[in-house]
Amino acid sequence: MRNNQPVTQHEFEFPDDATLMSTTDADSIITYANTTFAYVSGFSTDELVGQPHNLVRHPDMPKEAFADMWATLKGGEPWTALVKNRRKDGDHYWVRANAVPVMRNGRTEGYLSVRTKAPRDQIAGAEALYRDFREGRAGKRRFHKGLVVRTGLMRIVSLPQTMSVRARVHSALAVLAPVVIGTGWACGLDGGGLAAFAAVTAGAAAAAGMWLDAQIARPLKQLRDQALNVATGDRRGGAGMDRVDEIGMTLRTINQLGLMFRWLVDDVSEQVLNVQRASNEIAQGNNDLSARTEQAASSVQQTAASMAEMTATVDSNAQTAQQANQLSVSASEAAERGGHAMSEIVNTMNDITDSSRRISDIIGVIDGIAFQTNILALNAAVEAARAGDQGRGFAVVAGEVRSLAQRSANAAKEIKTLIGASVERVESGSRIVDGAGKTMEDIVAQVKRVSDLIAEISSSTAEQSTGVAQVDQAVVHLDNITQQNAALVEQSAAASESLKQQAMRLVDAVNVFR
Repeated sequence: MRNNQPVTQHEFEFPDDATLMSTTDADSIITYANTTFAYVSGFSTDELVGQPHNLVRHPDMPKEAFADMWATLKGGEPWTALVKNRRKDGDHYWVRANAVPVMRNGRTEGYLSVRTKAPRDQIAGAEALYRDFREGRAGKRRFHKGLVVRTGLMRIVSLPQTMSVRARVHSALAVLAPVVIGTGWACGLDGGGLAAFAAVTAGAAAAAGMWLDAQIARPLKQLRDQALNVATGDRRGGAGMDRVDEIGMTLRTINQLGLMFRWLVDDVSEQVLNVQRASNEIAQGNNDLSARTEQAASSVQQTAASMAEMTATVDSNAQTAQQANQLSVSASEAAERGGHAMSEIVNTMNDITDSSRRISDIIGVIDGIAFQTNILALNAAVEAARAGDQGRGFAVVAGEVRSLAQRSANAAKEIKTLIGASVERVESGSRIVDGAGKTMEDIVAQVKRVSDLIAEISSSTAEQSTGVAQVDQAVVHLDNITQQNAALVEQSAAASESLKQQAMRLVDAVNVFR
């Protein structure tokens, strides 16, 4: 016998109205377990289905109890007894187990077990009784169809629990006949009269036994068989009885109960199949929706990533445009300063031109003075020659003065030539600088225009950056919503799958009775 360990000897309490139900195949492999059974046993439904039912057997249960259970079930009869089961964590729980074979056309196809909470006042007695069986102290006791009965000479004590109705009737008649014969003997019958009275009494007892057997024992067996058919789910036709007394009406009631049970099972089966088909369609639709939602979520995520890149690019462009705007403003200011400098240069060149012209005029005066000095020196030389020796020294001085005047005139001419060339160059430079100044003014105007355009671009880029940021936030929000929708769809798909599994389990549960 399977020995499930470990055990804690701690009892698990569960609600009084809980009903634990399970079905197995002919080899006692669990094919269905309701959620209450899973909860109380501590196992999940998936852990129970496909496993031997003795998965929950507690080692404190005596092997004799289960041997009696299998003998009863294989005999086609229901079995009821208190059972101590083991939970997954080693705790235990007590139930009143009601097991019955599931019949199809007279053949056992599996077993159905329905357990309810064991009465508290019966648990202590069952615990002590099962301990006696485990420790070999059961004595003259054994299990019989879930009951504990006496054996040996004390078996008579258990006869009220095990004796059939037929045996009870025949036993009563067997006891009554000698009493009647004894009564006849006590009344004075003897000899042939007593023998005749005894024969009549025995015949009457036998006839009464046959009549009671036909009227009570066999109908009760018929009742039991029909009730067993209903309990085991056997769908063979109901038994008939041409009587309307208590036994006949009880049989009718059992037949009606079986028909109502069959109608309920058939109707529920049809509705369950509809629910199963609907749950399959819902599950398929949710799977398709989940796939599409995942695709949408993937697309939105890609869009969000692209928007994030675009936002980064636009922000970079905005920063670049802002820097360009700052540079253009600086360039415009530099161009304006250059324009002012060029204007000052033009003015300076004009001043230089004027000064050169004045210098040229002054050089002309100096040249005139040198010319006059030269004339005077010539005249002085002539007068010195006329004076002879007295004017010789004066002639030397006049010659030196004339030489200086000529040198001054030559220098003045060279300076005038240089000044003239400088004036021409200054005038040419002035014209060039004047043209450069006008060009610089045009450059300043164009730079201002470019600066204004860059400022507009910077402003537009900033607005575009704000707009793209808003779009990016919207896409991120949409991505969050899509992710939430995807999560909800997954939950819905899981719920649909759970509904599908529950519908399948419900079909399995209903099929037990079909």
